[in-house]
Amino acid sequence: MKQLPTYDEIVALHKKHAPSQAAFDLVFTHCQIVWEIAGQLIDKAGLAVDRDLVKVACLLHDIGVYRLYLPNGEIDHPVYIKHGTEGYALLKEEGFDEYICRFASHHTGVGLTEQEIVDEHLPIPPADYFAETPEETLVMYADKFHTKTTPPKFMTADTYTGSLAKFGEEKVARFRHFQQELGAPDLVCIAEKYGAEII
Repeated sequence: MKQLPTYDEIVALHKKHAPSQAAFDLVFTHCQIVWEIAGQLIDKAGLAVDRDLVKVACLLHDIGVYRLYLPNGEIDHPVYIKHGTEGYALLKEEGFDEYICRFASHHTGVGLTEQEIVDEHLPIPPADYFAETPEETLVMYADKFHTKTTPPKFMTADTYTGSLAKFGEEKVARFRHFQQELGAPDLVCIAEKYGAEII
């Protein structure tokens, strides 16, 4: 699939895989918000990225979450880390090229090493999962500012680094590096639009 999918095609793909309307609303709205954050960062910092690719990637990055829904309508949180590799597999099955599929598997946290996956017995194939291109980095970073909790919330950079601290100083430093490089979004206007709290 050489051509980027249209917005309508992406919506149709989400609806095809979402197990319920509630799942679609949660996941697709989050993806839409991540795009709004990324788009704002592109404009504020004048980032030299492929804007169309970033939009598509933001709108698709969490599509693997649908495969983690349990029959009771809840997300299987203990194995939530699988949503990236599940999304990669789903996009591959749908015929997308590698460079698009990678956005799903390479946006988790601020990156995962093969050694971490082995040491912590994480339920995903051992490999290094790091954002490598400017577009992958931006999608991964923008994703950190919004959660799919109940109810969904926006997170400041400081709140996110606080939650990251338990995973080690190296990860905090990596996030702060991205923050210096990409800037911080203005969450107030987006949070007001969606009627969500900023923590």
